[in-house]
Amino acid sequence: MHHPESLQTILDFIREIGLSVEPKSLDDSTFLPGIHIENGTVFYDQEKLEFPGDLLHEAGHLALMKPHDREKASGDLEPGDGKKMNADSTEIGVILWTYAAIVHLEIDPRIVFHEKGYRGSSDWFIDNFTSGTYIGLPLLQWMGFCKHQDETDDSVPEFPHMLRWLREPDKN
Repeated sequence: MHHPESLQTILDFIREIGLSVEPKSLDDSTFLPGIHIENGTVFYDQEKLEFPGDLLHEAGHLALMKPHDREKASGDLEPGDGKKMNADSTEIGVILWTYAAIVHLEIDPRIVFHEKGYRGSSDWFIDNFTSGTYIGLPLLQWMGFCKHQDETDDSVPEFPHMLRWLREPDKN
């Protein structure tokens, strides 16, 4: 496993925000090595898990779902091969949510944006996000995760500060 020192930090965070993550022996047929989602629970097999940061990203998929969809979510939550993206895809929001979690946890972005992920665009995401170019920010604002660009309350910090980590039932 790459970055085993980050596993417990990521597991604790996922649980603290209200998502379920549990150890389980998994076969090799999972989309990501050592990770499977069933009925809103993220299962992980520590022996097969390659990148603990993948758990954080998969939790982001669940976090952006409305609660009634989250509790039924199972299988591969990725949007496909990138050629079949549809209006319901939240992948760019999930990626940015994941970056906010990285900042919150004060972990190296390469733990999540590793060399085997993001279709070879890991460096691009890291460069954009660390320079303050937040692709996907309007989606997170629209869903109520962070301060909206039109909000004038200066007491609310700007992104990557999050107001909440899970989508609420009444938020778009």
